[in-house]
Amino acid sequence: MPVPRYDPATLRVAAVIPAKDEEDRIAATVRAVRAIPHVDLVLVVDDGSEDDTQHLARRAGAVVVRHSVNRGKASAMETGASVVAMRDAEDLPPRLLLFVDADLGATAVNAAPLVPPVLYGKADMSIAVLPRQQGAGGRGLVTGLARRSIHRATGWAPTQPLSGQRCLTRAAFDAATPLAHGWGVETGMTMDVLQQGFAVVEVPCDLSHRASGSDIAGQLHRAAQYRDVMMAVAARRFRHYKHKIARDAEIEDDGAAPGARSARPDQGASGDGAPRRGSEDGPAERGAAGADRDGAAGDPGGAVAERDVAEADREDASTERDAAEADRD
Repeated sequence: MPVPRYDPATLRVAAVIPAKDEEDRIAATVRAVRAIPHVDLVLVVDDGSEDDTQHLARRAGAVVVRHSVNRGKASAMETGASVVAMRDAEDLPPRLLLFVDADLGATAVNAAPLVPPVLYGKADMSIAVLPRQQGAGGRGLVTGLARRSIHRATGWAPTQPLSGQRCLTRAAFDAATPLAHGWGVETGMTMDVLQQGFAVVEVPCDLSHRASGSDIAGQLHRAAQYRDVMMAVAARRFRHYKHKIARDAEIEDDGAAPGARSARPDQGASGDGAPRRGSEDGPAERGAAGADRDGAAGDPGGAVAERDVAEADREDASTERDAAEADRD
């Protein structure tokens, strides 16, 4: 169904900060996020920290909920969104969700530009584009895989597909649930939101986070990222493949020719024929304009992941562009 439009004056923003052992930066991050206009709720989801993260976050002014054991970023994001929904007033629109990484520190206030495009209806989700991070040791392999996969599925190639700093409507978030596992959460979210007809924009934000280096720990981190992104992409291609088979079977039952095309939400229309809200910005128009997604059907299960690995290897380590652009690995 079309995304409802609300009076911006009635909209509020909840900042959700997943955190795991971030006692050195969490207080500064919370204080910075509280200074962002329209943010009236800062929620820290302590994902099984073994340090003083929860207490420092609470002292800095955040509402804190805690997982007794580490469940991963996606679970922390879902927990945060659920708590925000419980706190939303029945007589007001649902809060916009602003997801912020816990290690941004004082620079988190610079996530403020993510809010206006969503607040004023220019987009359903905004994604931060960060400057090149000092100490980043990656070569862009994971970024390249995520970018190519999103482009293949939606027609839009994001600059920083792994960026975790995002503002989105409740409807757009719900379209992406259940979230992809682990480090594939951002890639899966972007694919899900775009494929269901929502508009997405990227916004430059002067943010600084703890970058993974080129040591063994950094390499293991990027290997886990690569695995999780592949799994997120494979799961969505398999799901698309199943939906296409079901759609073709339904068309055959109705007496139409197999493979005949029908109007779908991912082509920019709702079930009742009403157009979805789009963005006036170029990237969002390309992303949510309803490009043909049958080409993204792919193969089910592990065959998809294997094919993605082969493609990534053949594409020269994501090309020089991937290595030059800001690396979120």
